[in-house]
Amino acid sequence: MRLFHFSEEPDISIFEPRRVTVATTRAPGREWLDDPLVWAIDERHEPMYLFPRDCPRVLLWPTESSTADDVQVWWGARTCRMIAHIEWAWLKRLTLARLYRYELPSKGFETIDDAGMWVSRTPAAPLRIDVIDDLPGALRDRGVELRVMERLAPLRPLWSSSLHVSGVRLRNALAWFDGD
Repeated sequence: MRLFHFSEEPDISIFEPRRVTVATTRAPGREWLDDPLVWAIDERHEPMYLFPRDCPRVLLWPTESSTADDVQVWWGARTCRMIAHIEWAWLKRLTLARLYRYELPSKGFETIDDAGMWVSRTPAAPLRIDVIDDLPGALRDRGVELRVMERLAPLRPLWSSSLHVSGVRLRNALAWFDGD
């Protein structure tokens, strides 16, 4: 299994466990996820992080338990692996961004059973660093359809669907918390 950490920083020699910047309400027994940790993503789910760090985004894909109705409404006849939505305000930053994909050793990491995320309570030294300077191309190469919208807020109903839905940095999305 390959694990990665994506950063806009080109020279990280060791990843030290640190607390999340914005604490999240965790399920009982999962509060430890706000403790100092090193975070990584597995290879299958890496497209979720092929964006500038603070870029709000919504990614979705059908699962074995997705209903035919939800697939028809939200997915259609697509053959891509995932659909990623961002706001127009972020498109230029996405096209100009350069990311560094740090491959981390899997030893010492444990899954949190949430969309390919893994954590370590101990420092991790990268095995290799890859530069990614064409993020739209990297998404396309990994089977991700990129959609650009004025706002992500109209996607809120996706969380009531049977598709897998991941939202990242939604606190930075336009009108996300306005309830409209």
